Amino acid sequence: MKIGVLALQGAFIEHERMLQRLGADVFEIRQPDDICSMDGLVLPGGESTTQLKLLTDLDMLLSVRKLIAGGLPVFGTCAGLILLAKKVEGENFDRISTMNITVRRNAYGRQTGSFFTEDTFAGIDGKIPMTFIRAPYIEQAGEGAEVLATVGGHIVASRQANQLVTAFHPELNADTRVHAYFLDMVKNA
Repeated sequence: MKIGVLALQGAFIEHERMLQRLGADVFEIRQPDDICSMDGLVLPGGESTTQLKLLTDLDMLLSVRKLIAGGLPVFGTCAGLILLAKKVEGENFDRISTMNITVRRNAYGRQTGSFFTEDTFAGIDGKIPMTFIRAPYIEQAGEGAEVLATVGGHIVASRQANQLVTAFHPELNADTRVHAYFLDMVKNA
């Protein structure tokens, strides 16, 4: 499997390492020419505003949106979740906007509100580690968006067809099960 990782900003290297551990062929997307034939795409955590600006300035936003809308499997963590959301509370501007979810940015507060927990994730046996860093959460999963995990009554993971999002950073722990879940999505696409 050939997986592209958006490498404009954020925790892209950690995703690359996790996917390589699982046997995926990984490459970085830094400019429009890097968008080529791939089986899946990862949008990492980081600063969603910066990533959106770079996607727009580098003229990649529409290409990425078209690929995802066309069925390319995508996995967005934290900032990637925000980029994929159709609605972000208090904001009304263009993003990738392909997933029918409403998101609250920095929902747990500033950096000092970051935390670690373990909880269940639909389709994965046992509890998984969840690291939240200035994390969003999903206020509402709309039509077609399945809730995969909640923490403290808030939705922190969802799937809609070919799209998977987590508010937490599975790439920052040794557990590979969430990335394996994504690679299974890619295999079945």
